Amino acid sequence: MTEELKRSGHLVVTIGAGPAGIYGVRKLAEAGHEVIVLNRDIKPGGLVEYGIYFNKHKLKEGVRKQFRQILVDPRIHYHGHIQIGEAADLTLAKIQELLAPSAIVVAAGAQGTKALGIPGDHAEGVYHAKDLVYHYNGLPQFSRRDFRIGERVAIIGVGNVMVDLAHWLVHEKKIGEVIAVARRGPSQRAYTDVEIQAVAANLDQDDLRAELERVRPALEAVGEDRARTTAELTRHCGVKSKEGESPTRLRFRFLSSPTEVVLNSAGQVEALRVEQTILVERGSSLAAKGTGTFVDIPCDTVIFAIGDRVDEKLGLPCTGTEYVRNPNPDPLHPGDEAYQVYDPASGTIQEGLFVIGWSRSASDGVVGKAKLDGERGMAAVNRYLEGVAPAPSPSPAERLARFHSLLESRGVRAVTYPEVQKLEAHERQVAAEKGIEAFKYATNEEMLTVIGASA
Repeated sequence: MTEELKRSGHLVVTIGAGPAGIYGVRKLAEAGHEVIVLNRDIKPGGLVEYGIYFNKHKLKEGVRKQFRQILVDPRIHYHGHIQIGEAADLTLAKIQELLAPSAIVVAAGAQGTKALGIPGDHAEGVYHAKDLVYHYNGLPQFSRRDFRIGERVAIIGVGNVMVDLAHWLVHEKKIGEVIAVARRGPSQRAYTDVEIQAVAANLDQDDLRAELERVRPALEAVGEDRARTTAELTRHCGVKSKEGESPTRLRFRFLSSPTEVVLNSAGQVEALRVEQTILVERGSSLAAKGTGTFVDIPCDTVIFAIGDRVDEKLGLPCTGTEYVRNPNPDPLHPGDEAYQVYDPASGTIQEGLFVIGWSRSASDGVVGKAKLDGERGMAAVNRYLEGVAPAPSPSPAERLARFHSLLESRGVRAVTYPEVQKLEAHERQVAAEKGIEAFKYATNEEMLTVIGASA
């Protein structure tokens, strides 16, 4: 005899099905709440499916297995292929009106893009890192987009995203040169040793030593030792990539703050103009300060790898790169305020509205940190729901049926989790037939055809 599932009577809507959202909804279901998960993509996974470098099959599949265990819970109702926001399939207001959920949790990640706002940053040949990551990971909206990559690519930023892009450019595109550009120095680099090993063999060591000699006075002024820095940066240069050799040279330009994408007479990228900087103390960290000296770094493609921002069209109040959260400590549960949406216009908390993961703190950490933040955020939601009476009628099941009727009337083809399972099984079969480790369709039309629907 199977144990009867706990049912609280509460209905919660979660928007987004990345690591924060999926790990988080497990906590909601365990508390007995019915959860409707609305996801932009047909497949769940978010960062795992479309952010982690595409050849890390074992890592991706390991996390997918955990997601599958969570999403088969009968209290969790997955609906993929639904856009939320202004001029989209559904708005937050419509969700509230139709479903009357006890809470709405936004776990949609950081879908907006950050830019420096410098001249030339919208020219052809200038891209945002996330768009390219989505492209080579096969996200349908980006998989077939034509990204024209030149032979000399400047990447602004020195984090793990820069390394992933360099990985793709070195081993897939095999271009001539990748130049990583940093406003600050080598000791402020944000990439990890594990990630850089994929491209360390392509580091131009002679060029690196010349670059460190160029910035040596500025580094010594803040107590940094060039010899130690050189050793740290070249530590993995002897590690050969499993993907074989590539002719691409990897270079660094430190203490270089981008000020303009220089275009030729035809409007094509010609160089990245940077202001040389020095390091100055700012609080407990070091900041870059311009020196008034400008140089051009020749290149024909520029990629911004400087983080992301939330989607301002989703319908939540925004400030800077993030949604506005409650600035006042929660008197009963200190820390819960970090997940509560706040309306600065009225100076009030948005009752029953929460943000988690990258929707709470854009581009902060990867899967492990997103999981932790999702679980902490949903703990705050559960505490909130303990003090709220569930709607007596209609029942969550009746509201779910009404929701399905609305989607059908609007011509929205929502994808259920059993259909996702069917799609994934088919993709595994294709991979086996092709003798490859993994296969996935890169367009919504192909995926909908597989699960038995017209596009």
